[in-house]
Amino acid sequence: MSVAETSSQLVPPPDTPWSIRFHFDVMCPWAYQTSKWVREVRDRGLVEVEWRFFSLEEINREEGKKHPWERAWSYGWGMLRVAAMLRRQAGGNDLVDRYYATAGSWLHEQGRKPHSPDAARAVLGEVGADPALVDAALADPTTTDDVRADHDAVRALGAFGVPTLVFPSGQAFYGPVVVPAPTGDDAVALWDLVRGWDRFPHLYEMKKPKSPLDMVHIAEAFAPYLEGRDWQSVERPAP
Repeated sequence: MSVAETSSQLVPPPDTPWSIRFHFDVMCPWAYQTSKWVREVRDRGLVEVEWRFFSLEEINREEGKKHPWERAWSYGWGMLRVAAMLRRQAGGNDLVDRYYATAGSWLHEQGRKPHSPDAARAVLGEVGADPALVDAALADPTTTDDVRADHDAVRALGAFGVPTLVFPSGQAFYGPVVVPAPTGDDAVALWDLVRGWDRFPHLYEMKKPKSPLDMVHIAEAFAPYLEGRDWQSVERPAP
């Protein structure tokens, strides 16, 4: 059986919501915009979203530096460990959704800093979760196991960054990379384009070059993130 045949057999029937896995790192401004878009598509009844983890700190780690799990708290990894603990609670996927939406809003829209244990406790308070879950997550080494399992699973599909979506066919897609997140009918139109890629298992890339005006637009949109972050971004070239 060919890859194309396998993919086509796993495409959901018409008018059936697609169940997708959305891999994210709270630190990524691109993934945050895509998460806002995918929630819009979800609220239209077109997708069901399972939130999964990915570590930019690990994928971009410099040789000789510590792995993020070797630190007591590492910005993105620490937030993902908290999300891993939330995922174990009743309604876990929804809790992770709300935690990511709120922490992401802090960083990427308000220029606030969600990436410390105290801030994580405050975020949990805002989403109606017990702030003590932060300490429980950090005291439990298996939350690191959960984050690594999600990260390694999507890396095995070739993922190199976020946002990465995994479709029912098993194919992983990087993107869409868009700012601001489209809403309403525009969000649906983008979803139709994105899911169309699933028909072509050997279509690997189509990329729009960024003009100087595009770079100005992106810089303006990401100004809160640049204000809120406490790290220097490092990004390895995509394969």
